[in-house]
Amino acid sequence: MGSKEDFFAHIEKGYTTKGDFITMGAAMLGEETITDALVKIPVKTLNRHGLIAGATGTGKTKTLQVLAENLSDKGIPVLLMDLKGDLSGLAQPSPGHPKIDERHTKIGIPFEAKKFPVEILSLSEQDGVKMRATVSEFGPTLLSRILDLTETQEGIVAVIFKYCDDNKLPLLDLKDFKKVLQYATGSGKAEFTKDYGRISTSSTGTILRKIIELEQQGADLFFGEKSFEVDDLTRIDENGRGYINILRLTDIQDRPKLFSTFMLSLLAEIYANFPEQGDSDRPELILFIDEAHLIFKEASKALLDQIESIVKLIRSKGIGLYFVTQNPTDVPNEVLAQLGLKVQHALRAFTARDRKAIKLTAENYPISEYYNTKEVLTSLGIGEALISALDEKGRPTPLAATMLRAPMSRMDILTEKELKDVIEKSSLVKKYGAIIDRESAYEILNEKIEKAEVLAAKEKTKPKTRSRTTRRSTRQNPVIKVLTSATFIRGVLGVLKKVMR
Repeated sequence: MGSKEDFFAHIEKGYTTKGDFITMGAAMLGEETITDALVKIPVKTLNRHGLIAGATGTGKTKTLQVLAENLSDKGIPVLLMDLKGDLSGLAQPSPGHPKIDERHTKIGIPFEAKKFPVEILSLSEQDGVKMRATVSEFGPTLLSRILDLTETQEGIVAVIFKYCDDNKLPLLDLKDFKKVLQYATGSGKAEFTKDYGRISTSSTGTILRKIIELEQQGADLFFGEKSFEVDDLTRIDENGRGYINILRLTDIQDRPKLFSTFMLSLLAEIYANFPEQGDSDRPELILFIDEAHLIFKEASKALLDQIESIVKLIRSKGIGLYFVTQNPTDVPNEVLAQLGLKVQHALRAFTARDRKAIKLTAENYPISEYYNTKEVLTSLGIGEALISALDEKGRPTPLAATMLRAPMSRMDILTEKELKDVIEKSSLVKKYGAIIDRESAYEILNEKIEKAEVLAAKEKTKPKTRSRTTRRSTRQNPVIKVLTSATFIRGVLGVLKKVMR
């Protein structure tokens, strides 16, 4: 281990930045915090994605809170996935504490308590801005991947979307899609077979079961109108601070299919709507995905491929993705390789599996002459973390065990009254509050089927008329019948030939 002066110079050189930055805290040498050896993350590199990892109770949520606060102060909007319900305190200032003052004295930066502009969002029946999307916006490819369909079943979904496009049938919610699916193998079978080919009833049955499974996790609340416009995530308040959008997910922790469905659709929508930024000086939006293992654990291979593609491509749109989870091994290697900022809190070595995970985690960080990374990972205290970032030229910064700064906002949830006040002041709640159920595929096809059934019933009850003319003609005079027969005519012609000879 080098001297304190050498270490200070090492950190200062590695974390010097010309542009704007966020201060995470001060570097530590052994158990000592080196005052003013500040660990700074360039704002320019924040769209290079990141990871916040560590065992339960080591301070991951507070780190997320610190990053969100400082991003907001820089005028960069944030979206937080709040699965545990402990992030709403961002809307109120910290009450302060002597231990916070002591921590900031060690770091070398002043502490300031403040609240931040917060928007409460919801996917379920919880209060807040309702986030919805239509089935049409998902498209056949994304919907098929979420349902984990086979190639044949994907083809059927594509045909369903094509039929709805051709016949101007809006696909808004899941009941619309189910209705078209049933129509394709029911009363509309002949129409589908004629224009699009035969559709297997066994395949449509499988698709239907998977949609019902998705509905049971609450997706029927998510699919529909009014669709959430992703531009509303990028609002700035009157003081030039970015809004911190908190998506409350406390009631869908046991519904990972809905969570991953929402996340993938949101990322796809953001990617489709945000313009290319190139090498920008600041990101447009930062997303923090708490309990990220829920996305990857339940995802199919096709879904993982989709997530990996979006992670690779979305940073060019100025979007940064930050995964928050207990262990870096929860995140696939292909995604982990794309993450520029890594904030690693302490890991616990209770089992052989834990020790193996610690060894793998240590190998993901730059080699440092000042740390035995493997040992540091198990000895970090609460509110301390190993940090590795990218400098303004995209090069890895020196590894720094860091005493992290404290959040400026409250490190606790809002009371019911405080939460109600935040929601009532929101302009977006009014915009997305009403549920719209306009005429769509379900209603149009029901009307079409009813008309067809009424017409068929009328045809069935219509009396059968008998034509007298036809009956008379079939019962001709026997003489006429003989005279006009082919046999008689041939006989007459034969006699004429003999007479002529």
